[in-house]
Amino acid sequence: MQIEKKDIRALSKDQLREFFVANNDKAFRGNQVYEWLWSKGAHSFDDMTNVAKPTRAMLENNFVINHIKVDTMQRSNDGTVKNAVRLHDGLVVESVLIPTETRTTACVSSQVGCSLDCNFCATARLKRMRNLEPGEIYDQVLAIDKESRLYHNHPLSNIVFMGMGEPLMNYNNVIKAIDMITSPEGLGMSPKRIMVSTSGIPKMIKKMADDDVKFKLAVSLHSAIDEVRARIMPFSQNFPLKDLREALEYWYRKTKSKVSYEYVVWKGINDNKAAVDALVKFCKYVPCKVNLIEYNPIDDGEFQQASEESILAYIKALENIGVVVKVRRSRGKDIDAACGQLANKEA
Repeated sequence: MQIEKKDIRALSKDQLREFFVANNDKAFRGNQVYEWLWSKGAHSFDDMTNVAKPTRAMLENNFVINHIKVDTMQRSNDGTVKNAVRLHDGLVVESVLIPTETRTTACVSSQVGCSLDCNFCATARLKRMRNLEPGEIYDQVLAIDKESRLYHNHPLSNIVFMGMGEPLMNYNNVIKAIDMITSPEGLGMSPKRIMVSTSGIPKMIKKMADDDVKFKLAVSLHSAIDEVRARIMPFSQNFPLKDLREALEYWYRKTKSKVSYEYVVWKGINDNKAAVDALVKFCKYVPCKVNLIEYNPIDDGEFQQASEESILAYIKALENIGVVVKVRRSRGKDIDAACGQLANKEA
């Protein structure tokens, strides 16, 4: 019976050092291998050119590197790049490189499919098959960093967890991935350039605050009226807005970090005065900014982009109370790569 090998990236540096000592080798060899796995992004043990061949063979006999593979890459006319990422078990997730004149942003996935049931999102139509491992999340970022350097002549500048999945339902692995992304032994990125977007799970928002995370928080709000939000995101019936509000107030008290609200305005759903007034009220609870997102319809159903007049009504009302508002236009339309709605229409 063949024993399934463990992914070597599940080991800490100390555990790697202990492995080598236990196998009559020098502890520093663990440091070398650790650097190859994370800083240098080795895909195989044969890539580790300063490690002796017998040592590489020993690693091959004991471990695997479950590295991702970019199966297909599509480049949009506006510079957006969408990756279909194949995992070691054949499952596929997507990640997106979004360029602007001043920066490039990686939009990455945290789960295969999604745990939640947002009615407007293509990913929610896929059942959650599994959580991504820290290395699989890290690999998406590494791949996009290489694409940023290749196509835009500078390193990746920002990361958003707005791809497939609910990051806070894969909390431990997301945190481990961010730890490596921000570590000098990994990519060395500033945590302030990373934003984790959640659909709003109060107890996990409080946990992030207690854990003193340094990255930014975004909440997919879409309505500040419970009944409307439940229509858009049925699971939110378990997390009423009063609980979300309390969690966000706790977050701000502990971190002093502003919250970003992601908000899509849909025709006939939240494009009325009552919806605008409710959001204005909600924005007064904690310091925040609002990103109004252009919707990329996934079918001809009830969720359709609202009029420009409706968007302008939101902008005016929010700016009147001093809230910074940005309108995020859908990027990569010719390749169907709107960040936050990553599953393609065929999925």
